[in-house]
Amino acid sequence: MFITASGISKKYYRPTKNASHFEAVKTMDFVLEPGKLTEITGRSGSGKSTLLYMLAGLLKPTTGTVSFDGTDVYSLKDDELSRVRNAAIGVIPQGQTGLFALTVLQNVLAPAAIYGDTSALEARAKELLRQVGIADLADAKMSELSGGEMRRMAIARALIMNPSVVFADEPTDDLDDENTRAVLELLAATAKTGKSVLLVTHEATAAQYADVVYRMDAGELKS
Repeated sequence: MFITASGISKKYYRPTKNASHFEAVKTMDFVLEPGKLTEITGRSGSGKSTLLYMLAGLLKPTTGTVSFDGTDVYSLKDDELSRVRNAAIGVIPQGQTGLFALTVLQNVLAPAAIYGDTSALEARAKELLRQVGIADLADAKMSELSGGEMRRMAIARALIMNPSVVFADEPTDDLDDENTRAVLELLAATAKTGKSVLLVTHEATAAQYADVVYRMDAGELKS
């Protein structure tokens, strides 16, 4: 899947004394190609996460269009866009996410449960948990996990549907060096299977795994 952005920007209204707009992402074009791990680095507040969520179909741009294989995703109805995201897009969000009433394995399988049967993907879910180093926690509840273990669960969950595109927003936060390497190797291996992977990170060593590296600065993307 090719994800193409044309003329996208994101502005937020700030009701200050002078009533102004803050431009989180300045107008740009962008293409996310299959088979490559693309990294965006930059300081906190530079706009890189905002760009990621616009490209993922989760945050509508103020201007411009985002297309998945030529289809303008923000012109789709909500249910149509949800199905596209469920089938083809994997998102690893910042922070610690999960449904605390479910086990780790059930959380990983949650995307499959939305529109279908999870049984066919249970073996894949267990293998993904093994790859991120928490196979022994499959039956644990989220309240029993550390922050880093929650992060690794979210990575497995993002990959469960074998998505065409993976968006990873600071996926190695809370991880030690060994698990950081394991996650970056998994994302690089995913890209090598022909998937598109977009990685937003502060991790200094991530560049050695990336095929393309950009830097975000004050809403502008620079190669």
